[in-house]
Amino acid sequence: MYLRCAWRCGFSLIIMTGAVLAFASTSAQNPDLVIMRGALLSDAPVVSLSDVLRDVDVYTGTTVTVEGSVNKVCQMKGCWIELVSADSLTGIRVTFKNYGFFVPTDSTGYHARLEGTFEMNIFSKDDADHLIAEGVDLTRNPDGTSTEVSFVAVGLELRQ
Repeated sequence: MYLRCAWRCGFSLIIMTGAVLAFASTSAQNPDLVIMRGALLSDAPVVSLSDVLRDVDVYTGTTVTVEGSVNKVCQMKGCWIELVSADSLTGIRVTFKNYGFFVPTDSTGYHARLEGTFEMNIFSKDDADHLIAEGVDLTRNPDGTSTEVSFVAVGLELRQ
């Protein structure tokens, strides 16, 4: 009985490994592949990331669509990305609403289209330390806390 179970488990593992490898080679060969996470994107107005960063108060709390390149990805789980636009060297950290979805940790360089809202966050010193350890670029306030403008996405599309 043990041998029969080991054989079945081993056979299942081989089939699953083959399926993963087939998908990986297909996605590497298919530049038109779109990775979608969260809600489907709606017709929310598209805004330029550089326009938002010039006057974030105008856009805070309003659902919009932004586009840019993924500059960084959380390497622990893919729970945040840094998005940069072609016309700006400054990026913005994107998180995913209610921690509801993640992105592949190897999506640096992908083009992203996201829908969500901008918000202002103030992090305690400990929270800022944690984010900096994960690779987030934060500017410290004199008391060790950090203030950050971020984007909370409800849905996204990634393309290579």
